[in-house]
Amino acid sequence: MIDLVFMGPPGAGKGTQAQRLCAKVGVPQVSTGDMLRAERKAGTELGLKVDQIMREGGLVSDDIVISLVDKRIRENDAQKGFVLDGFPRTVPQAESLDRILQKAGRAIQHVVLLEVPDALIVERITGRRMGETTGRIYHIKYDPPPSPDRGEGGEQLLIRPDDQEEVVRRRLAEYAALTAPLVAFYGNRGLLRRVDGVGSLDQVSESIFRSIGVA
Repeated sequence: MIDLVFMGPPGAGKGTQAQRLCAKVGVPQVSTGDMLRAERKAGTELGLKVDQIMREGGLVSDDIVISLVDKRIRENDAQKGFVLDGFPRTVPQAESLDRILQKAGRAIQHVVLLEVPDALIVERITGRRMGETTGRIYHIKYDPPPSPDRGEGGEQLLIRPDDQEEVVRRRLAEYAALTAPLVAFYGNRGLLRRVDGVGSLDQVSESIFRSIGVA
C-alpha cells in the first residue's frame, strides 16, 4: 500500500507527473478539483451546494472537501493506496487527513514536492497561446505556431487571462504562502520528498520514482 500526497506549484507539470506516478504504482489519482466538478455535473445534493458556492464566488469549505476525500479513499480502487493531488493545501487540512487515515489504519508515507524555479514557470505559462476557434494550445518557445499571432489555418491566437504574467506571479506567491507551513509540517515528520521538476518528462518521472523507492 502506498498513500501519497503530491504537491507542486501551478505550471510545474504536476498533473502529468501525478498521472505517471499513478500508472507506475497502480493506484488512483485523487484530485479534489475533479471530484468537485464530478459532483456538480452529477447534480447531487452536495454538487448543487458546491455549484451555488462557486457561482457566488465563494470557497468550498474544508468540511466539504474533507468529506469528499474521505468518501473517495474508501472506494475499492483506493484500498491499495492513492495519490492525492490538490489536497491538502493547509496544515488544518493535513491534520484532518491524518485523522481520516488513522481511523482506517492508514497513514501518508510520502509527500512529493515537485520544485521548479518561478522564472521557468512564468516562461512556461506566459508563453502559451490558444487558437481562437480550435482551442489548440501552442507555446512560443516549445511548440511555436506558424506565426507569432496566427495558428494553423490562420486562426487568431489568444493569451488566456490566467496566462498573463501578473496573474501567474500572483498565483505563485499565493501558492508559496499557502504551502510553506505545509512543507514544514511534512518536512518535520520526515515525509517530504523534494524533487527537481526541471528536465524532460521522463527525467522528472524517474526522479520522482527514486524519491519514493520505486524502481
